[in-house]
Amino acid sequence: MATGTLDWTSARERPDLLAEPVARAVAELAGGVEVAEIDPGLADTAAFCERYGVDPGASANCVVVAARRAGETRYAACLVLATTRADVNGVVRRHLDARKISFAPMDDAVTLTGMEYGGITPLGLPADWPVLVDEAVAAHPLVVIGSGVRRSKLAVPGSLLAELKNATVLRLANRSENEIK
Repeated sequence: MATGTLDWTSARERPDLLAEPVARAVAELAGGVEVAEIDPGLADTAAFCERYGVDPGASANCVVVAARRAGETRYAACLVLATTRADVNGVVRRHLDARKISFAPMDDAVTLTGMEYGGITPLGLPADWPVLVDEAVAAHPLVVIGSGVRRSKLAVPGSLLAELKNATVLRLANRSENEIK
């Protein structure tokens, strides 16, 4: 079951379960975003999926990358299903036209997003950040993602994520991998 054993409710009705930038973003969306409270100690994907009965193939991870070229650093977010890994050094680096790319340091990711590490989500990211959405996420009827805090998760149609203002849908992941990050 995509949404597992959690009690879901409209995210607009529970902004207390969202990081501030996520609550602002959800308020601007047409709808279709639900939130469920979880044990913050179980926010990491493998533990979360096991405890709450969420299929890892219906859970998506958002990773923040730092792309560097000519002394300039730009940030972007990559969203892939939990059963795959983003091709950061190939597809992502080329798409962002970066000479060097790496996962953003935790302190930078937290400070720049206004979200908790382990809860960073594409909703509410800085407006100038590209959001790279894997095609499998975009095609998914409903994916479970972070809420900006570790104490809850969002359930969002993949199509809504693909339609975010700064979103680009790409084939970011190698489908042959079967690991949870």
